[in-house]
Amino acid sequence: MKINYKQLPIKAHYFCFMAAMGPILPFMSVYGKKLGVSSIVMGSITSVLPILFLLAKPIFGFIVDYFQEFRKSIFIILLAITSTSFILLYVLPPLSGPHFLKTQFENISMAEIDFCNSVIIHPTKECNNGMETNCSWYCENGSNFTSRMYFHSSKNVDFKSNSSCFVSLVLNMTKNSDLLCNIDCENFSTDCLYASSTFWGFVLLLSIGNIGFNVANSISDSICFDILGNGGEMSYGRQRVWGTLGFGITAFLSGYLIDVWSIDDDLTSYSPAFVLIFIFCLADLLCCLKLELPVISGTGSIMRDVFQLIRMKPIAIFLCFATIAGIIDSFLIYFLFWYLEDLATASDQKQHIKLIEGLIVAAETLGAEIIFFSLSGKILKKFGYGYIFTFCFASYALRLGLISLIKNPWWVILVEFFMQGPSYALCYTSIVAYACAIAPPGTSATVQGIVAGMDDGFGFAIGSLISGILYKNFGGVITLWIFTLLAACTSVLYFIVYITYLKHTIPETGTKKKITLQTQEDDVTHNENLIQENTVQMNYS
Repeated sequence: MKINYKQLPIKAHYFCFMAAMGPILPFMSVYGKKLGVSSIVMGSITSVLPILFLLAKPIFGFIVDYFQEFRKSIFIILLAITSTSFILLYVLPPLSGPHFLKTQFENISMAEIDFCNSVIIHPTKECNNGMETNCSWYCENGSNFTSRMYFHSSKNVDFKSNSSCFVSLVLNMTKNSDLLCNIDCENFSTDCLYASSTFWGFVLLLSIGNIGFNVANSISDSICFDILGNGGEMSYGRQRVWGTLGFGITAFLSGYLIDVWSIDDDLTSYSPAFVLIFIFCLADLLCCLKLELPVISGTGSIMRDVFQLIRMKPIAIFLCFATIAGIIDSFLIYFLFWYLEDLATASDQKQHIKLIEGLIVAAETLGAEIIFFSLSGKILKKFGYGYIFTFCFASYALRLGLISLIKNPWWVILVEFFMQGPSYALCYTSIVAYACAIAPPGTSATVQGIVAGMDDGFGFAIGSLISGILYKNFGGVITLWIFTLLAACTSVLYFIVYITYLKHTIPETGTKKKITLQTQEDDVTHNENLIQENTVQMNYS
C-alpha cells in the first residue's frame, strides 16, 4: 500500500485531536449531572454555547482566511487553548457540603444510616455545613411519616455508605434497627451549587473548551480541503475517518477506566479521562507542527463574496436544513447519555453505565461510522447531495425511534453501531463537502465557519434548549418520539424541495467547477465588453 506522505500529517492531526476529545466530550453532560446540575440548567448552558459557536466560527474562519501566512500558528494556539480548558476541569475545587444525585431511596434500614453526632441548626444558611428538606418515610411495618431532615456531608449522599450522615427532628426513629423503609425527599435546594466557584468554573471552562473545539474542528476541515486541493471533496472522508478512530478508541478506553477507577468511590472519578486528554493533546500539537499548508490565492473581498453566496436561494435552503440536522444532533450529543443513565437506573444497570457509555461511543465511531466516512466520497458521487440528505434524515428518524423502544441500555450499543454511520457520518460529510464545493477561492475557512455555525451553532442552540425543556416536562421517551417525528418530516420535506427546485441548482458531486459569483464590477466589465464588441462590429461594417 502506497503512503501519501503529503496527507499523513492531517490524518495524524484528526486522530490525535479527536482522541483528545473522546474522553471528555461524550461525558460532559453527565459530568455536569455529577455536580448536581439539573437538565433544565444543563440544557440552558448547552443552548447558549452554540450561539457563541455561531459567532466564533465565521469570525475565526475570516481571520484564518485573511491572515493566510499565519493560519497554522493561529490554529495551533487555538488547539492549545482548547486543550488547556478541558484539562483545567480536573482541578476545579470539590463541592462543599452534601451532594445529592437522587431524592428517592429504596429499602433503607436504620442500621444503614449514619446519624450525625453533632446537632446542626439550620445548616442551609451555611453551604459548607449541610442542607435541609422534607422527606417522607414509607416503612414495611406500615408506619408512614414526614420528617424535616438535616443532611450533613462532604460527599455524595448515599444511605448505604458511611460517606454521609443526617440529623432528624423525628424522635421515634430507632437507631440500628433492621426496619426497611423507602424515603422520598423533596428536591434539594441548589442555591449552594449555583453560587459556588465550582459551578461557575465548570461553566467557564466548558464554554471555552467547547467553543475552541468547534472552531478548531471547522478550521481543521478547511485546512484538510486546502491540502486536498480543488475538487478534492470526495477524498475528505478518508482523512476524517482517522478522527473517528481516535475518538472511538479513547472514549471506550476512558469509559472502562472510569468504571474501574471508581469502583470503591462514592463519586465517579474521571482521572483516567484527563490523563488521556493530556497525552493526546500534546501529541496533536506536535502533529500540527508538521502540517504543510499550500498557498491559496485569495479573493478580492472575502466578506463581499461570502455574503453574496449565502443570499443565493439554494444556499439559503441548504443552511436551513443544515440547522435542522444540528437540532437533531443536539439531543443525541447532549441528552442521549442523560437518557441512558435514567434507563440504566430503571433497568438496574447503574453499576455498568460508564462502561455502557464508553461502548456506545466505541460502537458509534468504530462501527458504521468508519464505513460511511471511508465510502462517503463514492456514495456522494453516485447519488449526489440531494438524495443523500434525504437518506440521512430518514436514518436519524429510524435511529431515534429504535432508541425510544429499548428497555435495556445495552441494546443501544447495537443501534448506535449500525445507525451512527448513515445518519451522522454521512450527513456531516455531505454538509462540509457541499460547503467546500460552493466556497469561492480563498474563503474556505469562512464558508466552513458559517455552515458549521448554522449546523452545530444555531441548530445546537435551538435543539439543546428544546431538549432540556421537553426532557424535564415529558421525560426521555416522549422527547425521543418528538425528535423522531421531526427527522421523518424533514426527510420528506427535503425530498420534495429537491425534486421540485434544488435538483438543477446545486453543484454536482466531484466537479472541480465552483459556483460563479456575479458582482457589480463584473456586470460593468461585461457591459463594457459588449459595447466594445458592438463598436468593432459597426466600424467593420
